[in-house]
Amino acid sequence: MKNPLARWLDSDVGYSFRTSPVAMLAALIAFVCIFCAAFAGWVAPHNPFDLSALELSDARLPPAWTELGSRKYLLGTDDQGRDILSAVMYGARISLVVGLASVLLSMLVGVTLGLISGFRGGWIDAVLMRLCDVMLSFPPILIALLIAGVGRALFPNAHESLAFGVLIISISLTGWVQYARTVRGSTLVERNKEYVQAARVTGVSPWRIMVRHVMPNVLGPVLVLATIQVATAIITEATLSFLGVGAPPTSPSLGTLIRVGNDYLFSGEWWITVFPGLMLVLIALSVNLLGDWLRDALNPRLR
Repeated sequence: MKNPLARWLDSDVGYSFRTSPVAMLAALIAFVCIFCAAFAGWVAPHNPFDLSALELSDARLPPAWTELGSRKYLLGTDDQGRDILSAVMYGARISLVVGLASVLLSMLVGVTLGLISGFRGGWIDAVLMRLCDVMLSFPPILIALLIAGVGRALFPNAHESLAFGVLIISISLTGWVQYARTVRGSTLVERNKEYVQAARVTGVSPWRIMVRHVMPNVLGPVLVLATIQVATAIITEATLSFLGVGAPPTSPSLGTLIRVGNDYLFSGEWWITVFPGLMLVLIALSVNLLGDWLRDALNPRLR
């Protein structure tokens, strides 16, 4: 009997993955980035946030392959003597956690409201769709900047967990709209099909029909959208951190590292901002390519 991985590779989606070099390369890059971020405590050569291990004499050292570089720091150091390679791994972990959490929250809210709007219809559908129109009329980054800035102003000495919570909510505040509109459109099609009518005739409650019957059939587009939205959420978090209202300075993300390195970019210390920026580009690009492949693999018309 084949294991689940072998069965998946033999399926249509698995065959599409095996025959797509771009998807396999993107998956490899995403796996390496996520693995290094998730296990930064074991993979990273140094702990960049251990103040007792920092040496100011090692500040702003260039990468190891340059003339003034040190083998101890492969990608050089920043203005505080922190190893850039280790800081990038730890910063990527924070960016990924914030991005994934905001996408999960957006998906939860958007799928729930989209199901209710499409299945119930009437004034509920009208109110929820007008709310979506209002949210779409504002640029997402400005709303996230406003919420994160207000949260930072109201709770200047807040614990890191509260700061991350405000950051996740600010990113999710506009992210749920696309899920709601996508699920609503699919629900409008599914609610008139025979299996839904049969469930109604047998006396199944509307909530059970939505959760047990309709929702599994509308999650395909949601998974594709969520994959692409992860990259968008990570870039939004990096933008907020670059502007100074994102991750707290004691737990810097990739955006914070880029902002710190930007102050030294024109003085010749390019590595402080280039390598965190390269890590951000690799994560966003690989996730976007995987999302494009998943969209094509799950849509028979695009094969």
